[in-house]
Amino acid sequence: MRKKKVLSGIRPTGKLHIGHWAGVLSNWVELQEKYDCFFMVADWHALMSEYKNSGRIKSNIIDNVADWISWGIDPDKSVVFVQSDVSEHIELFMFLSVLTPLGWLSRCPTFKEQLKQLKDKDINTYAFLGYPALQASDILIYKANYVPVGEDQLPHLEITREIARRFHSIYKRSVFVEPQPLLTKAPKLLGIDNRKMSKSYNNFISLDEDDSSIETKIVSMFTDPLRLRKKDAGHPDTCNVFSYYKTFAPDLAGDVRTWCVNAGKGCRECKEVLAKKLIGIISDKRRRKKELLRDEDFLPSVLRDGARKARSFASRTLAEAKEAVYAVRDL
Repeated sequence: MRKKKVLSGIRPTGKLHIGHWAGVLSNWVELQEKYDCFFMVADWHALMSEYKNSGRIKSNIIDNVADWISWGIDPDKSVVFVQSDVSEHIELFMFLSVLTPLGWLSRCPTFKEQLKQLKDKDINTYAFLGYPALQASDILIYKANYVPVGEDQLPHLEITREIARRFHSIYKRSVFVEPQPLLTKAPKLLGIDNRKMSKSYNNFISLDEDDSSIETKIVSMFTDPLRLRKKDAGHPDTCNVFSYYKTFAPDLAGDVRTWCVNAGKGCRECKEVLAKKLIGIISDKRRRKKELLRDEDFLPSVLRDGARKARSFASRTLAEAKEAVYAVRDL
C-alpha cells in the first residue's frame, strides 16, 4: 500500500534552536517512519522577509540541513531539498496567483500577524502578500495529503484548499489533492528570559550550542517568581524551567515536580541538573554535525539528490496543471 505524502518546511533565516526541535523537527523524525515526507528548506519564503539581508541565506541552508540530519532526519527515508532548486514551485505559483482573489490574501491571519511582528523587516510587499499562494504551490505540487501544523496555522492551510478548489472549478479537472492538517501538540518553549524564543532577543539555545554556553544560559533562566527562598514551595506548572524538563527530560519531570513543590532543591540546583541533561543531548548531536560539515561533498549531494527526487514528482504535477489550464473548452 502506497504511503500518504507529507510536505513541511523551515525558512533558513538563522540558527536553529531547541524550540525548532520541540515544535517541528521532533515531529518530522516520527513522520518519516509513517509517511512519504518532503522536507523543504524554504529559501524563497525566507527571502520574502530577509531580502535586505539575504547574504546569509545560502550558508544558513547548509547549517540548518546539517542540524536536521544530526538530529534524526534521514535523507534515505525522506526527500530533503531546497525550494529554489525546484523551479516548478514558482511556475505553479504563477498559475495559482492569477486565480487567487486579493481578498483571500489580505484577510490571511498570518499576513496580518507578520506585519505586526516584523515591523523592522518592511514586508508590506507584493511578494509577501502572495505568500499563501506560494505556500499553496509548495503543498499542491507534491499532492501532499497532510501538512503538519498547529491550530494557529489552520486558516493558512484552508487558503491552500480554497485555491485548489477554485483551480478545479475554473478548469474542470481535478489535478490537486486537498491537503489535510496533521495537528501537532508540540510545546511552545519560551526563551530563557520567558519571552518568545527569538534570535532578535538572543534568548535561545541553538541545536549546536557549546557545553559551557548551555550551562551559562540555563543557570540564568527565569524561574518561579513566587518562590523567593529555597524553603518556599515552588509552582512547577508556571515555571519555564519545568517546561524544559517536560520536553527534554520527561523521565525526570516527576522527580522535579516533587522536589519543587516540597522545596527539596533550590532553583539553582534544579537548573544545574537541567543543564547537564541538555548538554548530554546536544553534545552528541553537535559532534555529529561537525562530522557532516567536515565532508564538504555530503550535504550538497544530499540536496542535489533531494532536488532531483522532488523535481521528478513536481514536474508531473505541473504538466497536469498546464494541460488543464490550456485545454480547449466550451465557454
